[in-house]
Formats: sequence, structure tokens, C-alpha cells
Amino acid sequence: MPDTLTLLAMLVLLLAIGAIAGVLAGLLGVGGGIVLVTAFFYAFHSLGYDSAYLMQICLATSLATIIVTSTRSVLSHAKKDAVDWQVLKGWAPGIAAGAVIGVLVAASLRSVVLQGIFGGLAMAVGLYMALGRSDWRLGDTMPKGLKRAVLSPVVGFLSVLMGIGGGSFGVPLMTLHGAPIHRAVATASGFGVLIAVPSVLGFFFVQIPDGARPPFTLGAVNIPAFLVVIAMTLITTPLGVRMAHAMDPKPLKRVFAVFLILVAGNMLRKAAGF
Repeated sequence: MPDTLTLLAMLVLLLAIGAIAGVLAGLLGVGGGIVLVTAFFYAFHSLGYDSAYLMQICLATSLATIIVTSTRSVLSHAKKDAVDWQVLKGWAPGIAAGAVIGVLVAASLRSVVLQGIFGGLAMAVGLYMALGRSDWRLGDTMPKGLKRAVLSPVVGFLSVLMGIGGGSFGVPLMTLHGAPIHRAVATASGFGVLIAVPSVLGFFFVQIPDGARPPFTLGAVNIPAFLVVIAMTLITTPLGVRMAHAMDPKPLKRVFAVFLILVAGNMLRKAAGF
């Protein structure tokens, strides 16, 4: 077991991480899970739990927090009548199915492979946030029929492999199909619930050897980290929602994009063994 001072330092770190992740989830519709997976990775690594299962624990614990964060976020946005419930209803089956497949794939991969996948996808998200333009369009309405049947599982699948809610893929997807940014952020927060609930249920059944998991880990979900982070995100996610409706988040999004590109690059470097 780590010493008391180390655990206290990690507690303070997780409280700060949870606060930041909650604000980002409400403000940008992205970022919460990306921040958490990275933070959990370095926190658990510093505690000595660097194993072939480390990324599974980080992904699962991040997704567990997203159940609460996304629920709180979508309900807050719903009070402002910003959520497109028809889109959520239509995309729900495919997103949930993709999330389940994502758990099965993530459970079978080594941590270093998941690091590489996370780094590559995070780099793509960061570049889009940095370089994307609001006038880019793939269509005027959200896809339906066969196109939705293909894209919705992809959103769920890739989100689980990154340990994130649907915002990182859902917000660009909706804005590229003509949705206003505030509506896209609000609706994508609902994607997170559809992704996190089935995936966390699956991660509870993933077997992690005793020596490779932090204390009080159920399946691949670390319960203390989940509780500490949720204590902060419950407070700060509504703050992020209020900020999203009161300001233009574009300048902050550019700064976060640079941060994300740096984080992704470092994760790719570690995955490559450098």
C-alpha cells in the first residue's frame, strides 16, 4: 500500500482534477473524460500500479464518473430546453451497442496498445478543435437510416476506447450536420450516458489481477477515485453549463486543444517506449 502522504497528495490531485473535468464537461461538451483518463494514468502510475491493465482501469473509472457527470449535465441543459431528444432517441441503440463492443475490445488489449489508441484519437480531436471551422458542413440534418446505423456504433465504440463521453465525437458530428453549438453540446452530453452505463456494467466483469489494481477496485473500476472525482464534478458541471450559455467558449476551446495535442503526443511517446 502507498504511504499516507502519497495518498493524501493523490486525494488533493483528484479533487482538483474532478473540479476541472466537471467544468469542461459542462462548458465544452468534451474534455472531462480525456482529462480524467490522463490524470488517472499518471496518478495510478505514480502509486506503483503500472501494469498491462493500467489503461483498462483508467478507462473504466473515467467512464464510471461520466455516468454521473453526463446525467447532471444533460439535465442541466434540459432545463434550458437545449437538448434534442429526438436525436438522442434515434442514436441511442447504436451508441449503446458500440459501447459494449468497445468494452470487449478494450478488455482484450494490453495497456500500451490502449495508450496508443488513446493518444491517436486524442490527437485527432485536438487538431479538430484547434483547426475546425464553424462553417464546415457534411449535411444540413443529422444522419438517419443506414448512415446513422453505421455512425452511431462508431461513436460509442471509439468513446469507450478513450474512456470518454460522447462529446468529443458527438459535438463535431452534430455541428458538421448543421446543429447550433449550444444544442450540440447539450445533446452530446446525453451521448455520455448512453456510452457510460453499458460500458461500466461490462467493465465490472473484467478481471484484473490483485497486484495490478489499486485498492478497492471492483472489476476495472477504482471506487475511491470515482467517488472523489464525482464529489467535485457534481459541484462544477452546472457551473460549466452556465458558462456555456453565457459566453463564447471558442477561445478557451483553442487553448484546450493545444493542451490536448500535447497530452496526446506524450501518450503516444510513452506507447512507443520513448
